[in-house]
Formats: sequence, structure tokens, C-alpha cells
Amino acid sequence: MRTWGWLASALLLVGCSAESVSLPTPDASTTAPVTTSPVTTATPLDEMPTTSPVSPASPTITVPDLPDLTDRGIVTGADVSWPQCPAGMGIPQKRSHGAPMPLDSAEFVILGLTNGPGFYPNPCLADQVAWVRERHLLAAAYSVISWPDEQQQARYGGQGPFEATSTLGRLANAGYQQALFNLETMRAAGLDSPAVWLDVEPVPDFDWPADVEQNAAVVRGAARAYADQGLLVGVYSTTSLWQRIVGDLSLGLQEWRAAGHTSREEALARCDQSRSIQGGSALLSQWVEDGRDLNVTCPGASAYLSLWFHQY
Repeated sequence: MRTWGWLASALLLVGCSAESVSLPTPDASTTAPVTTSPVTTATPLDEMPTTSPVSPASPTITVPDLPDLTDRGIVTGADVSWPQCPAGMGIPQKRSHGAPMPLDSAEFVILGLTNGPGFYPNPCLADQVAWVRERHLLAAAYSVISWPDEQQQARYGGQGPFEATSTLGRLANAGYQQALFNLETMRAAGLDSPAVWLDVEPVPDFDWPADVEQNAAVVRGAARAYADQGLLVGVYSTTSLWQRIVGDLSLGLQEWRAAGHTSREEALARCDQSRSIQGGSALLSQWVEDGRDLNVTCPGASAYLSLWFHQY
């Protein structure tokens, strides 16, 4: 069984980046002030009580339940988002068309938070959460990250932990706010998830520009926001799409790899470390078949489903 750096991925998020991407450090004004406790004067030895102290009772320690890390072999799952909403919902560019929900064989489902681009919520997320809850499945979240338009950059560029005096800093703040918007969508729909997967791919009608350094700033800002909220963060993409959009940005996060309209065999083949997208290990792999997005855990990875998914 391979070793999975799920926690290290989240902790190393802010510090890991490609040499070509250098974002400003967080604004010092956002740092919480340091408070100090009042000084207590010790009692002189000759004034200490002479009676023998009573030994304190042993403290009651509650040990939390640890996650089950048993490898279950290859586990099958699915992902859904706005295309599975009833036909006609959503923004004009991304109208839903009632695509089929997951097969009965799915044990986990990853739910999309957006209606295509960022700052637009999945219009039927609450219903999809209810569908998963009724079937007592494992659930997690993913969010498409997209290029913020001029209006969004103007509105959000100055809000966040990054210096707003540079283009990269303002773009990182816009990505940060895009992620916070997605988390509000997730909470409003009642979706519990210990992790969010960053979906980095072209978004028709909202596509990324050619400047990979600026695109990387948006992605890093979004990833930073999820980590700041205490969530695990992973990456969904392919090697070619990732490089086209953000160049050689390397976050070292856990990966969910896409194999497109191929097969289960090809999806499993992409679990190999030689197919790494941005320096991380593969937890999941996806392929498309009969109008559905199907997913499998990579070899050895099913032991970690309880860390990345909420059990309904």
C-alpha cells in the first residue's frame, strides 16, 4: 500500500508553488493581534500551607473515534453537478438538461458546487444532497475554479489575505473569494464535506486567458481559502489541461484524475504516479460512460475515503 500525504497536502498548500508563480504574502493588517495574560505573583515559600495537598482526581479523557483506514480494494463512485439538475435550470450559458444520476453501484458521490463558472451556484445542489443522504452514501464536494471577469476582479481584488497592490495579489484575492462563495453555497445546501476538490479545466464562455502566471494566482487563492477554512484540498484535472491553464504550478495536493470518454481500465491506469498532474498522489480517477461520470478509488486509496468524504 502506498503512503498518502493527505494532511501534508493541506498544510503545505500555501508554501508550495512553482518558481514561475510568486504571490505576495498575506497583508499584515489581516493578522490577529497577540494578547498576553496578566502576570501572577508567586506565593513566598514561608507562606505556603503546611498541610499535605490532596492529590487531584485523575482527569477524564475522551478519545475521539478514529477513522476506519481499512483498505477495501477498488470502490466505485460518481460525481454530479448542474447537468444532473432538472432540465432548464441555471444560467443561460449552462442550462441543465436532466442528465442521469449515479448508478446504484456508486458508494460515494462528489457534488459540484457551481453552475459552471465560479460565483454561480449549482441550482439544485440541495436536492442532490438530499438524494445522497436518502441513500446513506459517502459525499464530498468539488468546485470549478474559473477566471474572474473584470467586474469580479474589481469587487473582490481588495478582499482577502493577499496584497492588493499587485495584479497577482488581486487575482489571488478574487480566487480566494470565489472559494468562500462556494463554501457558502455548500453550507446553504446542507452539504457536509471534509474536503473540496479544485476542478481546473477550460470553462466554455468563461475560459481562461493565455497568461498562466495570472491563472495560477487565481487557483492558488482558491486553494488557500479552502485550507484556511480547515478543509482538505485536492486537484481535479488532467496533466495537459493543468499545464495549459496554470503552467508548471506544483501544489503537491492529492489528485482526482480524469480519463475522459475511455474506460475503467484507463482510469485505473491513470492512478500511476507517472501520470501526476501537479506533484500529488492519486486518490480517485474518473471516466465517462453512457452519459455518466464514473469514478474509482486508486489502488490502496479506499482506506482514506473516510478522511475525504462525509458518511450520510
